[in-house]
Amino acid sequence: MRRPMASYVLLLFMAVTMGSPSRRSAVDLDATPRTTIAYNELSGARRFSDQALNYTTLLLEDTRGTLYVGARGAIFALNSSNIADSSSRKLRWEASPEKQTDCLQKGKNNKTECFNHVRLLQRLNGTHLYACGTYAFHPLCAAIDTARFVLPSQLEEGKEKCPYDPARGYTGLIVDGGLYTATRYEFRSLPDIRRNLHQRPLKTEESPVHWLNDAEFVASVLVRESRRSPVGDDDKIYYFFMERAGEESASFGKSRAARVARVARVCKSDLGGKKILQRKWTSFLKARLVCYIPSYEALKAVHSLDGGGWPSTTFYAAFTLAAQWRSMEASAVCQYNISELHRAFDGPYMHYQDTSHKWTRYDGEVPEPRPGSCITNHSREAGYRSSQDLPNSVLEFVKLHPLMMEEVKPAQGQPLLVKKNVLYTALVVDRVTALDGRQYDVLFLGTGDGWLHKAVVIGSAVHIVEELQVFGAPQPVESLVISKAQRSVYVGAASGVLQLPLASCTRYGSCYDCILAQDPYCAWDGEGCREVASSADRAQLTQDVGHGKEGCWNGSAQAVPMQRSRTVLRGDDVLLPCEQRSNLARAAWLLNGSEGLPAGRGHFRVGVDGLLVTDTLLEHSGRYSCYGEENGLRSPLADYALRVLPVPPPEPAPTDPPPPRTARHASPDGKLVYILVIAVLGGLCLVLSAVLLHVACLQRRRGKYVLGAPTVELQTVSAGCLGAAREEEEEKHCREDGCLQIIPGEAPPAVSPARETPLGPPPPPPPPLPAEFTNGIASLPNMLRKMNGNSYVLLRQQEEPSPSPLSNTSFAEELSKILEKRKHTQLVDRLDESSV
Repeated sequence: MRRPMASYVLLLFMAVTMGSPSRRSAVDLDATPRTTIAYNELSGARRFSDQALNYTTLLLEDTRGTLYVGARGAIFALNSSNIADSSSRKLRWEASPEKQTDCLQKGKNNKTECFNHVRLLQRLNGTHLYACGTYAFHPLCAAIDTARFVLPSQLEEGKEKCPYDPARGYTGLIVDGGLYTATRYEFRSLPDIRRNLHQRPLKTEESPVHWLNDAEFVASVLVRESRRSPVGDDDKIYYFFMERAGEESASFGKSRAARVARVARVCKSDLGGKKILQRKWTSFLKARLVCYIPSYEALKAVHSLDGGGWPSTTFYAAFTLAAQWRSMEASAVCQYNISELHRAFDGPYMHYQDTSHKWTRYDGEVPEPRPGSCITNHSREAGYRSSQDLPNSVLEFVKLHPLMMEEVKPAQGQPLLVKKNVLYTALVVDRVTALDGRQYDVLFLGTGDGWLHKAVVIGSAVHIVEELQVFGAPQPVESLVISKAQRSVYVGAASGVLQLPLASCTRYGSCYDCILAQDPYCAWDGEGCREVASSADRAQLTQDVGHGKEGCWNGSAQAVPMQRSRTVLRGDDVLLPCEQRSNLARAAWLLNGSEGLPAGRGHFRVGVDGLLVTDTLLEHSGRYSCYGEENGLRSPLADYALRVLPVPPPEPAPTDPPPPRTARHASPDGKLVYILVIAVLGGLCLVLSAVLLHVACLQRRRGKYVLGAPTVELQTVSAGCLGAAREEEEEKHCREDGCLQIIPGEAPPAVSPARETPLGPPPPPPPPLPAEFTNGIASLPNMLRKMNGNSYVLLRQQEEPSPSPLSNTSFAEELSKILEKRKHTQLVDRLDESSV
């Protein structure tokens, strides 16, 4: 089912993007991580966990060196340089037993819901944090003194600031003393965007057309558009969320019940209307956010970068498949410029038609000043100093026209990344200046099964540098935060918090490996791969983020592998392992330095984990060199000296030489004696065979053999020994196929005398071959391996009498299993080898 669904999604993408020659196909966009780092291979990782759960709300204060973590029933203050040290502080904030009982009486889950989940953690002022929690479906908020780090004596009501449900989508910001939040606040309330802790509290309008239609909020971003604004604009808060669509669109057919991604905005200085829209937003507008693949509508995470000024603000958004496509896991990442958002909000409005119950383009007259816009210099010159001075016609228009006609489209009209079989759940971005002077955006993407993808945006595409398994037990990555000061990324999940370095450059052992990684944090200094930020002399560093191939010209570019030996007998199979460190590399083998191997033909099979030479010949002796080919570069990985020895002739058994005979000594009488002896021996063999068959039949008719346990016995059934109707009782236990059966019963006390004779010890196993006669086969699993379009079978050892794995499994099925397992596991164990 998964493969046809994937093909259908790709066809949809191609249909949408036809007509634009610069766009790439979805197949090109399915990036593969260059390297895979398993959980036990992480370097520099620090972890924090306590008795609490759900460490999902993170607040990093780099200047204070503190990472605040909101969890279930607790708030922690961790040392951002090392979250695992003993200097952490804990503030317990559990829901009271009375509230937990009330929560249970409402039918809520006492294992997940009836607790205090901290959902908001923001800096309120220089001395206090502001935190809100669900508190067993009775939200509460508190101003926490960071010096004392204890709860205040009086807690604040949180029904209009925090969701009651810990699973409800929520976002919150404190901007210049005002709390801007968005969620469904009460049990039966509608979704709402509100401002609290302000002299003018505001909320969205519950109009007949519903400004928010069953919205689930994902993120909110402040953009300081008032700074150096030529028109005297106001700061804006952008909200990103999912909601039910009210308009018809070609991308999701005629169904108006589909859920789509939206972006909305409000002005920070909005004071509401004087008579119309009192205590309501007068600047609320929303537009659809598209990633240019119709099925990618489930918005999961958003992060913004301003680049030093708000006009260069860029938004990154991660999407997953919508509900109707959940049979196939896939994600997409799109990039949006602030100019695209302005274009949509400055474009035409939509109007709701009561007769047809749908949204259509509004082509009527638009009043002045423009509805939904912030107060600017032009508005002030016209006498509108604040939103309370706006005419009623403008406020009535805003009330009925919150939806914009234009969609917010991604940069370059296409996704940066499409990744199949992955669900992205969290996103954070860092902007890095490389040695070439250019700025590259590095994305850290958390997945739903506890992995972290590190990727760099190069032009209009994304190169995934590595994928890291950050949690041993599969769990969604809930939150990500980057510290420029500590050069770390913090990962929050249900089981704890993880601190990882932004780069582990020492993992790359050669110049080629360092350059091919295309990691903006790393560069080659002539001796090793180093972190750029920690290098004093950048002039000695080499880096090529844009292309990943230039800069390595000396002998240090390649780490020469140690030569290893293999010696086998003629006719044996031998495996020469070659581990590829990069998932993007292709193995290339050379024989005696120049001759290429005819992979897939004859005696050679080249695979992802080595070269298999089957049925070796004497001419196969020589030097075998393995190289990794990637992005036009070739680096040595393994070197072997293979010797194939001839099979020695069998030595004759020592016997006494017969006495010399001549022709005259041979007589017909001597020949007759030999013939008589052979005939007598043959007759004895026939008699003995008949006796053995008779005894066997008698034993089968008896049918019971004691195995040593009084309650278990084996009953044999043979079609040839069932006899006639006199064996009717035995036939009740017989099967038509004559197999061996285990039946319950009591064993007879007497045992056959033959069984009483103790058996001698088993013969000792044959001695192992000398060390030089190793072919690498014994350490491999007995299975079929994928070998670059070909295949080879690893034969079972003599001590394994079980049937071949190919007896019941097809080549295609076995190949699929191996390819699925290879992603995060090493296929070949490291062999014991001797150096030349």
